[in-house]
Amino acid sequence: MKIGFFEKYLTLFVLVCMVIGVLLGQLFPIVPEFLNQFEIASVNIPIGILIWLMIYPMMLKIDFGSIKNVGKNPKGLFVTWITNWVIKPFTMYGIAYLFFFVIFKTLIPLNLANDYLAGAVLLGAAPCTAMVFVWSGLTKGNPAYTLVQVATNDLIILLLFAPIVGFLLNVSGISVPWLTLFLSVFLFVVIPLVAAAITRHFIIKKKGIDYLNNNFISKFNKVTISGLLLTLILIFSLQSELILSNPLHILLIAIPLIIQTFLIFSIAYGASKALKLPHDIAAPAGMIGASNFFELAVAVAIALFPLNPGVALATIVGVLTEVPVMLILVKIANKTTHWFPKSDSNTGVVSNG
Repeated sequence: MKIGFFEKYLTLFVLVCMVIGVLLGQLFPIVPEFLNQFEIASVNIPIGILIWLMIYPMMLKIDFGSIKNVGKNPKGLFVTWITNWVIKPFTMYGIAYLFFFVIFKTLIPLNLANDYLAGAVLLGAAPCTAMVFVWSGLTKGNPAYTLVQVATNDLIILLLFAPIVGFLLNVSGISVPWLTLFLSVFLFVVIPLVAAAITRHFIIKKKGIDYLNNNFISKFNKVTISGLLLTLILIFSLQSELILSNPLHILLIAIPLIIQTFLIFSIAYGASKALKLPHDIAAPAGMIGASNFFELAVAVAIALFPLNPGVALATIVGVLTEVPVMLILVKIANKTTHWFPKSDSNTGVVSNG
């Protein structure tokens, strides 16, 4: 599997969107002011629609019927679940707090440090959903097993994302609008998840699984890309003043996010090695935690903190750093295949149990 052109140059696209968005915010401030008028329970409707157009197509790839295979090699799933939900959100909080409030204390004002910490928390509580299929493919990960990992994590997001985010933000002394938080999960996870499941059912029933995977889902590729780019432009237009006033902050935010990415990959990958899991399970187990469901993080940041652009900025820096860092991890995984035993078959079951 090869990484697509858009995914490969995602960082460049984000930088271009930043320039366009900042110029838009400065030269045509009426645009972000106009968009801000369309809100329901603090959720910006135009941006919400664009994000929904990104999330729905990725949910189409998820076959919840694959969950019946969780018993074939549960060790890999335990690694994924524990890394993503017991370790990752809290290490993200700790690393972000260390950098924003201690190491960068003289460089970042207190109010922005709180915003950036909140954005990091949102990223930390949202393990990857879509791009992990790309990273898994690049490391020759087991596609069926990757699907189970993603499907189970999406179900866990429904249960744990809001409580974990709310808890960590409260610990930080950041006020959490709980109604908006749960509404965001409903809008950006539940609705597209249910809509995608219904779509999958009817498409498979009428035309088969091959048509769904090879024809129907691919029709949304341009929609997904357009939705992401327009979302980034609009968000950067709303944050133009913050970015121009604090251009160095983008680098300062990126540092702890990158460290967290390598740490989480090391934990999941190392645990997989210790458990003697095959490489085609170990690699995607490391990738799903290291990568982020940034679409959800961005959406919730905008919904929860519409008056705090720094929160959304932190989540977007996650988008900015994602591809180059993950490609490094792909290289690491591909050069260490000899650390792991091989699968007996494509089921992900290994000879040593």
